[in-house]
Amino acid sequence: MTLVEQTLDARWVKAQPKHLIGDAAYDSDGLDKRLAAQRRIEMIAPNRPNRGKTQDGRPLRRYKRRWKIERLFAWLFNFRRLIVRHEYRAENYLGFVLLGCIKILLRYF
Repeated sequence: MTLVEQTLDARWVKAQPKHLIGDAAYDSDGLDKRLAAQRRIEMIAPNRPNRGKTQDGRPLRRYKRRWKIERLFAWLFNFRRLIVRHEYRAENYLGFVLLGCIKILLRYF
């Protein structure tokens, strides 16, 4: 939850997302307010069990699409080099992640 803003700043596309989908760990009033006020992004996350209901169920219908991202991570972890990070530099690791994504795309197209 603490790295959300840094992750958004490091995105590759110019356009900012309108909605951000996260798991229950991202259910925070402070994060919701910061994203809405500073970036105009709606945070969609299911309620944590120890909190009351913080949002209605309509935006949570989008949460069902989160399995696509989880599937991508599962496919990327088929590459042994990405499971255990052997690279010292982050740029090299990012290169191998991109290479894994390219390999996945070529497999299905």
